[in-house]
Amino acid sequence: MEIVTSEFFQRAMLGGVLIGITAPLMGIFLVLRRLAMIGDTLSHVSIAGVALGFLIGVYPVAVGLVFAIAASFAIEKLRKAYKTYAELSIAIIMSGGVALASILFTMGKGFSSNVSSYLFGSILTLNNRDLIVIGAVTVIVLIAIWSQVKELFLISFDEDAAAVSGLPVRYYNMMISILTALVISASIKIVGALLVSALLTIPAACSLVVARSFRQSIITVVVVAEIAMIGGLLIAGVWNLAPGGTVVLLLIVILLLLLLVRRGFKTA
Repeated sequence: MEIVTSEFFQRAMLGGVLIGITAPLMGIFLVLRRLAMIGDTLSHVSIAGVALGFLIGVYPVAVGLVFAIAASFAIEKLRKAYKTYAELSIAIIMSGGVALASILFTMGKGFSSNVSSYLFGSILTLNNRDLIVIGAVTVIVLIAIWSQVKELFLISFDEDAAAVSGLPVRYYNMMISILTALVISASIKIVGALLVSALLTIPAACSLVVARSFRQSIITVVVVAEIAMIGGLLIAGVWNLAPGGTVVLLLIVILLLLLLVRRGFKTA
């Protein structure tokens, strides 16, 4: 258990705890809006930005963040263009992100091993600059949600009703997309681009099982995510496993347990 007292593990734990707050909070809004797959899309676009960052010698997370925010704007534009088939916007942007990332990978084969840490997560290599970025994103997300929670709630449950009531729906849609882009860009070094959507969606799925109100949903997603994050990091550290994969598998175990418990109550 010496690893628990090491500086790099404590940085990993701090980063994980912060992302364990913001990712599931954004995830609950995405799930309620039936945009759960947007996490996968923005994470793939972020990887293209990370690859470009390595190629031009700029902080990869910052470039990934710019790419993710640009992709969030593009998704909203395409959602308006394909109102009846809004999910097309997600598929189109994801395809473009994967294509661009593959081209950048071939242009800079020397950094492929570095980029792989962003694909699968490398939380144990977090540095102080990464923690500053994660901390800043956490503050921004919490302030935005705390100050606009009622509006975000209405937008998530009934966008048409929100528009009729006079809310600037386009502004709030863009706000949710940008906040999601921030969270994903800050998360990819922790759980990896291939797994980050799990941190957005699985805690939300758990809340749908047990929560009976929106307030309970918010509390549930954070509690579930923190249990999985802290537990997953401890298990990964002690048994030398992949931290991102361990966290996600623990999330799935928690979801299955909650489903079994609910089923038991129904049959009792």
